[in-house]
Amino acid sequence: MKILVFSDSHRNIAPMETAIAEEKPDYIFHLGDLESDADEIRRLHPNLPVASVAGNCDFGMGGERYLFFELRGKKFFLTHGHFYGVKLGLERLVNTALTAGADAALFGHTHTPHFEEVQGMLLINPGTVGMGRRTYGVLTLENNTLRYEGKSV
Repeated sequence: MKILVFSDSHRNIAPMETAIAEEKPDYIFHLGDLESDADEIRRLHPNLPVASVAGNCDFGMGGERYLFFELRGKKFFLTHGHFYGVKLGLERLVNTALTAGADAALFGHTHTPHFEEVQGMLLINPGTVGMGRRTYGVLTLENNTLRYEGKSV
């Protein structure tokens, strides 16, 4: 299973469309800013599942602040990150995700790609697909193993 991870698209759909065409994913995670961009991907690709959370620029949109769910036996924690203070440090986010038993915690908000393993959990920020370098992530789940690669559009 191939999952594309986008964040901070800020009304710039074209780079996500390019990545979708190149990568041919099975699933999309959109980590906020803007939720309407995730809705547009759903409209353009009705057969492609999209999990999304609200970001700080999605004020009043009514979206989820975080999602915790399981895919093929792996537990994912998705959030934009602003409610966890990720610009000041990752401790709150890491503690929340580890306590919830996540195999991977994914966040955005900082516009800076980040990838590390913390106590066996993947901690991933794909950066921003809508501004600057235009980065995204490819998360692969194969043989019960998660692998991550950061990419640029």
